[in-house]
Amino acid sequence: MAVRGHGRGRVAATVALGVLLAGCATSGPGQREEGAGSAALMGSAEDPARALAAVRAVPAVLARAGGAWVRTAMETESGGTRLTIRGSGVYDFARPVGELTVLAPGDVTGALEHRPITEVFIPGALYMKNRGAGVPADKWVRLETGALGDGDLLTSGATDPLAAAELLAGAREVAYLRDETVDGARVRHYWGTVDLKDAARRAPARDRAVLLAAARGFSGGTVAFDASLDEQGRARVLRYRFRVRSRDGRGRALPGTVVSTVELVSFGAVRPRVRLPVPGDIYAGRVAAPQK
Repeated sequence: MAVRGHGRGRVAATVALGVLLAGCATSGPGQREEGAGSAALMGSAEDPARALAAVRAVPAVLARAGGAWVRTAMETESGGTRLTIRGSGVYDFARPVGELTVLAPGDVTGALEHRPITEVFIPGALYMKNRGAGVPADKWVRLETGALGDGDLLTSGATDPLAAAELLAGAREVAYLRDETVDGARVRHYWGTVDLKDAARRAPARDRAVLLAAARGFSGGTVAFDASLDEQGRARVLRYRFRVRSRDGRGRALPGTVVSTVELVSFGAVRPRVRLPVPGDIYAGRVAAPQK
């Protein structure tokens, strides 16, 4: 991402990042990062009411925009250890469905090879292939995201782009930061916080369970965000910051942070063709939990 400038809660430790990173649990909303507003809705960039309206309009704007290429990053820091999980793929916000290839880092000793995991997102569910932990290589694991303690904001190592957008419907305290350029596009950069219960209330019925799960999991009820919106009001960058707790070998809590970023490019030029796994390809056995 090329950028040029112009201008607390809790989720169970067995859930948050549990698929890819053992023992990491969200313990509170993050500190404020950066955010963006849309020139299409803005008028005066510094007008708080127009900034709030632009940010809250993102889910509807993306639904009209259709498909886009997606890049994700989930950066974790805990107990002196830093890890970054990266993903790339496509998402169709009109359908909605998406597919990412996520690269999980090896462990801190370098004993594990980086291995790609395929993730398919649909409302209410996440499919994962090459999950490991005893799952056959040709099988998919299905997770009901509404049953996850964080609504899959962190669990899979890549925040669902649709969830990342729909969180903004609960935005509040939005402030303009500056104009920037992201991947050649002029954007307005804003920051603020999200009220998770309000985001769930405003979400379409099909997606409400996921955001309600996140609202229950984060007892503080808020998450910090920054967002960069282009002149059509489309999100180019969405970033959320979480406070987390991981566990050391003795089970002691270690404070840390998780910063989850979703970048969107090439709107309209992409027609995602995502195939959902058929029932016979879904693993019916028990999935091993990561070691704490």
